[in-house]
Amino acid sequence: MLRTALLSAALVLCGLAAARWLTYDFQVWTDEGARRLEVALRPVQAPPVAVQGPGVAAPDLPALLAAGGGGATVVDFFYTHCETVCLSLGSSFQQLQAALQADRAKGEASGVRLLSISFDGARDDPAALRAYAQGLHADPALWRFVRVPDGAQQQALLRRLGVVVVPDGRGDYEHNAALLVFDARGRMVRVFDIAEQQLALDYARHLARRPR
Repeated sequence: MLRTALLSAALVLCGLAAARWLTYDFQVWTDEGARRLEVALRPVQAPPVAVQGPGVAAPDLPALLAAGGGGATVVDFFYTHCETVCLSLGSSFQQLQAALQADRAKGEASGVRLLSISFDGARDDPAALRAYAQGLHADPALWRFVRVPDGAQQQALLRRLGVVVVPDGRGDYEHNAALLVFDARGRMVRVFDIAEQQLALDYARHLARRPR
C-alpha cells in the first residue's frame, strides 16, 4: 500500500512538473495563450519582407511600421475574398479607426496606426486592396492595406508571427484571427484576441507615448 501510494505521488508530481514547464508556470494552457505569453516575454522582429499596397511607398514591412516617425501599429491578417472572420476583423478595425479619428479631432493624435496584411497575395493586388479599403471607408492616414507579393516571403512572415493559414481546397482559407501590436522598431510586442480590441488600442496608445 505504501509503495503504491508513493508511486502514485511521484507520478502526480512528475505530471505537475511537466504541466508547469509546458504552461510557463501554469500561466497558460492553450497554444494561443502560450503564443501571447511568448511574445510578451520575447518580442518578435518582423522580417524585412517586401510589401505592396495602395499609397504605400515603404520598401519592406519594418520600414512601413517605422514610417512617419513611428509609434505603434495594430496589425491584422486577412484576405479580401473572406466571408467569415475577416468581416469581424474589418468591423473591429473600423471601430479602432473611429476611436483614432476622435483622438485626432480633439487634437490628441495618439501615434497609433492600423495595418491590414493580406495573406492571399496572388489575388489581392493593390487594386483589389484599394477597393476593399474603400468598402470599409478606411482613412489612409490611419489605416493601410498591403500584401506580400513574394510567396516565399509571405510564408516566412506567417511562420515568424505565428499566423496559421490553411487552404481549404476551394480557394478560401481557415486562419486564426488576432490583433497584433507592433512597436516603431518593427517588433511584435503583444497579441490580443479579436474581442479585446479596446485592450489592444489602450496598449498601443501607451506604447506610442513611451520614450523611444
